[in-house]
Amino acid sequence: MILTDEQILAEMERGTIVIEPYDRACLGTNSYDVHLGRYLATYRDHVLDARKHNQIDVFEIPEEGFVLTPETLYLGVTEEYTETHAHVPFLEGKSSVGRLGIDIHATAGKGDVGFSNTWTLEISVTQPVRIYRGMPIGQLIYFAVEGAIQNYYNRKPNAKYNQRTDKPVESMMWMNKF
Repeated sequence: MILTDEQILAEMERGTIVIEPYDRACLGTNSYDVHLGRYLATYRDHVLDARKHNQIDVFEIPEEGFVLTPETLYLGVTEEYTETHAHVPFLEGKSSVGRLGIDIHATAGKGDVGFSNTWTLEISVTQPVRIYRGMPIGQLIYFAVEGAIQNYYNRKPNAKYNQRTDKPVESMMWMNKF
């Protein structure tokens, strides 16, 4: 079941959903609009290695915007810090963003119960497009969970993305054993 606007507000009152900063105008019928933060990042190396810590270069999006180009993976970040303690959050791109040829995540649209951070975006484009910090970029939807939870994301000892940040975070695949 997807939470409605009234249910999202009620869960925020209970403290099981946190959105900072929060703007009532961003609450839709069953979602909350999130915005592109001020930072983007690109990987330094052209060939990435899943067993290696691939370094990124982080830069600020200028006031005049920044032109994304195809064949480059950009890591972005949401302005909003979120916490979800009793629901499964999903981040989807806004249709207006998709109609510009912008994908905001390659595979990581689902969060875990207990996720508490900004969202790193895996941005790619089909043609050059200028983007701006603060632009609406996606929408969070929340699904109800059935049953008790033993393994909250923010309490897992091996969780790789728990450190609060306002910058994009590179892949931590290299920390896995394979």
